[in-house]
Amino acid sequence: MPSRTARKVTSAKVADQYATHVLPTYGTAPFTLVRGEGSYVWDAENRRYLDFTSGIAVNTLGHCHPEWTRRMTEQMAELVHVSNLFHVPGQGRLAQRLAEKAGPGKAFFCNSGAEANEFLIKLSRLWGRRRNAGEGGRHVVLTAENSFHGRTFGGLSATPQAKVQTGFAPLLEGFRHAPFNDLEAFRKAATEDVAAIMVETIQGEGGIYPATTEFLKGLRALCDERKILLMIDEVQCGIGRTGRFFAYEEAGIVPDAIAMAKGLGGGYPIGAAWVREPFTDLFQPGSHGTTFGGSPLACAAANAVLDIMEQENLLDRVAVQSGPFHEALDGLVRKHSDKVKERRGRGYHVALAVHGDPLALAARLRENGLLVVRGGDDAIRLMPPLTAGPQDLDTAVEIIDFVLGTEPST
Repeated sequence: MPSRTARKVTSAKVADQYATHVLPTYGTAPFTLVRGEGSYVWDAENRRYLDFTSGIAVNTLGHCHPEWTRRMTEQMAELVHVSNLFHVPGQGRLAQRLAEKAGPGKAFFCNSGAEANEFLIKLSRLWGRRRNAGEGGRHVVLTAENSFHGRTFGGLSATPQAKVQTGFAPLLEGFRHAPFNDLEAFRKAATEDVAAIMVETIQGEGGIYPATTEFLKGLRALCDERKILLMIDEVQCGIGRTGRFFAYEEAGIVPDAIAMAKGLGGGYPIGAAWVREPFTDLFQPGSHGTTFGGSPLACAAANAVLDIMEQENLLDRVAVQSGPFHEALDGLVRKHSDKVKERRGRGYHVALAVHGDPLALAARLRENGLLVVRGGDDAIRLMPPLTAGPQDLDTAVEIIDFVLGTEPST
C-alpha cells in the first residue's frame, strides 16, 4: 500500500521543488523515495527497489525496523534534547558499550563522521603539543592517498582527492599523504613533525580498498616506536559492516582513537570518537563541544542498534552470509570479465570494479530495481543492511547478472 506521503507527492513535483529551491550539491536519482521496509524502498509512484545503498552504509537494520522504531518512538515521547550541560543516561550507557568493544577508554559524541574525524584531528594537535611541550612543532597528520575523511576544512585537508578539494584552497596546513598499504612510504613520511597517522580500515569513497593486516600491524608498531597516535577512521566500514564490530579487529591491533558514525544510529544522525585510556585527559572542559551530539534521542537510536545487533546475532550472520555472496559476485566477475574487473572488500562492504562507467551501470541497475552507490572512479558499492538475508543477496546478484548480460561490451 502506498504511504501517506506517496499519495501526496509525485517524483516530478519533488524534482521541480529541488530544481527551484535546493542547492545542486548532489547528483540525485530521477525519482523520490517515500517509504521503506527491511531491505526495500518504494518511490512516489509505488515502484519497489532493493536498497543496497543503506543510506550510504547508515541503515544498519534496514528500513523501519520495528524494534528500533518502537524504541525511538518511546524516547521521543519521554525526552529528546537537553544539551551536554547535563548527564544523559543513554550517553553514559553507550560510551560504556563502545569501551567494551574498543578497549579501556572514553567516548565523545557528535553528529556525523566528519565531526568525529575533526575531533581526531584536534586530538592529534593536543598530543603533539604535549609531546613538544608547546605550540607548533609536532602537529602533522599523516593520511593515505585515495582516502576520504569528510568535507569540513579539516576533513578536506586530510583527504588528498582533487575532486573533493577543488575550489576550496587554501586548505589547512599540517597534513601529509603517503600511498595506502605502503608501510615503507609511511615510515619515510612519519618524520619528527608528525603527531598522528589517520587511515581508514577500508577506503570507502575511494572505491572499497581494504588495508592489509600487515599494513595495519606495521602502522601500530611504527606509532609505538615513534610515540605518535594511530587514529582509525571507521565511519563507513565500522559498526558490523564487515562481520566484526570494527573492521580493524581482523588485524588484531588496538588503535589510539577511532572515529565512527553512519551505521551507529541506524538512520538517526550520531557520530562518536573513542580515545584509548592513556590519551583521555588531552581534552578538558571547554576544549571541545557540540550542541546536539549525544542527545537522548541519538543515543536511544545507537543503543537500540547495538541491542538489536546482539539479539539478532547480526555480526555472525554477516560473517556467514557474506561468504556465498562474495562467491556469487566472483562468479559474475568471471562470467562478465569483459565488463567487470574485480570484486573488492569484506562482509557487506564490497565493490565491483567495472571497465566502463560505474554511474551508467548504477543507472541500469536502478532501472531494474537495485539501488547501489558509486565507489571511486571505477566501481559500484554494494552495502546491504546487516539484516539482509540470503534471498536479498541472491536477488541482487541476479539483477546484476541480468544487467551485465544485456549491456554491450566496453
